[in-house]
Amino acid sequence: MAAQRVCIVTGTRAEYGLLKWVMQELKEDPEVDLQIVATGTHLAPSFGETRSEIEGDGFRVDETVEMLLDSDTPVGTAKSIGLGTIGMAEALQRLAPDVVLLLGDRFEVLAAAQAALMAKIPVAHVHGGETTEGAVDESIRHAVTKMASVHFVAAAPFRRRVVQLGEHPSRVFNVGAPGLDALRRVDLMDRPTLEASLGTELRPPTFLITYHPATLQDTPPEESVQELLRALSRFPEAQLLFTKSNADSGGRAINRRIEQYAEQEGDRARVYESLGQRRYLSALRYVDLVVGNSSSGLIEAPAVPVPTVNVGTRQRGRPRAGSVLDCPERAPAIAAAIRTALSEEFQGRLPNVTSPYGDGNAAPRICRHLKTLEISGPAKPFYDLPDYDLPETRAPSPRASTEETPEE
Repeated sequence: MAAQRVCIVTGTRAEYGLLKWVMQELKEDPEVDLQIVATGTHLAPSFGETRSEIEGDGFRVDETVEMLLDSDTPVGTAKSIGLGTIGMAEALQRLAPDVVLLLGDRFEVLAAAQAALMAKIPVAHVHGGETTEGAVDESIRHAVTKMASVHFVAAAPFRRRVVQLGEHPSRVFNVGAPGLDALRRVDLMDRPTLEASLGTELRPPTFLITYHPATLQDTPPEESVQELLRALSRFPEAQLLFTKSNADSGGRAINRRIEQYAEQEGDRARVYESLGQRRYLSALRYVDLVVGNSSSGLIEAPAVPVPTVNVGTRQRGRPRAGSVLDCPERAPAIAAAIRTALSEEFQGRLPNVTSPYGDGNAAPRICRHLKTLEISGPAKPFYDLPDYDLPETRAPSPRASTEETPEE
């Protein structure tokens, strides 16, 4: 029997870090032919050109799809999706996979899903059913769910949502978050090795900061990140490790402001294009706090555990562990949350924190299902929830008014 061709598309360093152990499982399986398409920021020097990380981990990149324009405006992002769809269509035609595996909710994923849909190639989707109400990613995630044939979700509430979207329960599997697999598998650095790699000594308190655009809010991203930076200035004793923003609309503006701030702050602030999975997870062990609005603060950080100050609305809707503090994007509120997270009382709660995102064994579960399932193409029936009674909504009568209506 010919090996099943599983094509994984990855567009960012963060997404690759979540997919890495799924890729490793598939690579080592003799019954699977792993194919990899690298796109998005993996190919962009301004974002660290992280294709080299994929290849450095021993994977072969079969296809590359250039799609990022030198613009992160809404128009530029929309055009990038179009370029990505064209490039993905050509790459998938050459690779002819049996199934395409996609993770998450970014615009690179949307481009790949559209191309696979038109080619009638089944899509398996990881991390569906979640909500991030402050970002356009919310809509992309649910759109990809409807284009996918199989779903690997990270928690029971997400499985219910995917079924609620009309996907049959037999195709929706709660496997946990694949990002937690890395905490079990990666050979993490000790403190001296990490410090040498980072080029700085980790002096307490040290904050690990990642801030991405909240693409559905009206406030310009450079103004939003300014509130975070003002809050950080209230902790002059803290060492600040920034990882750069993603390629969403407004990401470059955020990065410019962070770089300017780091120059002003001198040695206490360092900015990194990409830490990579090993350095990032190693840093979680030695920093005192995670700050920003990245999903890693809600998924990986609580599994360490290290406190998270989650800023703004970008991650609204995700389940929270007890180590996560939410605050609005205002400097006084952010500073207050940081003080709470560093307090002796809050630190004392950390040993009892558990992650709501699984046990760190998502990768083997995903691979087992991919091998054993008969995955069909895009055609699928819509699954209606049993005994579901939608309340009737009636349009207001054109005669409705505050005055009493005579009986007819």
